[in-house]
Order: sequence, then C-alpha cells, then structure tokens
Amino acid sequence: QMQLTESGGDSVQVGGSLRLACVVSGYTLTWSSTYCMGWFRQAPGREREGVATIDSRGHSEHRASVEGRFTISRDNVKNTLYLEMNSLKPDDSAMYYCAAVDEGQYGGRSFCEPDFTGMDIWGKGTLVTISS
Repeated sequence: QMQLTESGGDSVQVGGSLRLACVVSGYTLTWSSTYCMGWFRQAPGREREGVATIDSRGHSEHRASVEGRFTISRDNVKNTLYLEMNSLKPDDSAMYYCAAVDEGQYGGRSFCEPDFTGMDIWGKGTLVTISS
C-alpha cells in the first residue's frame, strides 16, 4: 500500500523559495507506474485546491495562479515527488498535501490535472507560511 510523507514546509518571506518533497513508501515509482500524483493545498477557511499534478508519463499541469512560479517533478530513483516554489506570495500560505491515485481506476491519464477531486491516497501535509 502506497504511503506518502511530505516535508519541506517552512516560514519564508514574500518572494522567497521553497522545495517541498513527498517521499513514497510501500511502492516503487518507475516510468511504467500507473499513478497520477499531485500537490494540493488548503488555507484556513478555504477549500482545498489542486496546485499541480503529474501523470505516469511525466506530463504535468499547474493551476494558473502558480504557473511560472511552481514546478512539480518526480524522481523515480529517489521515489520522491517534488514541488519547487519560487516568488512566493502571501496567498501561497497553506498546508500542502501530496496525493496519488491509480490511473487504472479511470482508464487513462487525461483526468490527471489540478481540478481533479478523486485522489485517494494522501499524506499528512506540510505547512507553508509566507510573511510580508
């Protein structure tokens, strides 16, 4: 059973950078893996939203508000999902979660995008706070 553990959250100033990591255990990532993976975030009083996703073939999608500032990536050797975050803004403050779902449940990879709400494996989150 896949398990996800996030790290890298911190308190930084506006304009700063962070790299979040999500270590995958209980499963070995390869380029024949069939998991859609992503980063999601939830700020106090707000609904959870998708930030970025990457499918089993490495195709990534980012929500518009982070496009050009955030980059999702996978390292199969390290069995880790990353989120590189630059030019951070106060609105980026949130708990960030790593999530995954087997693409086989949906018959393909086209669903794998930040608006997808069917992720069924979740980490416990890492807190990002941006101060001005």
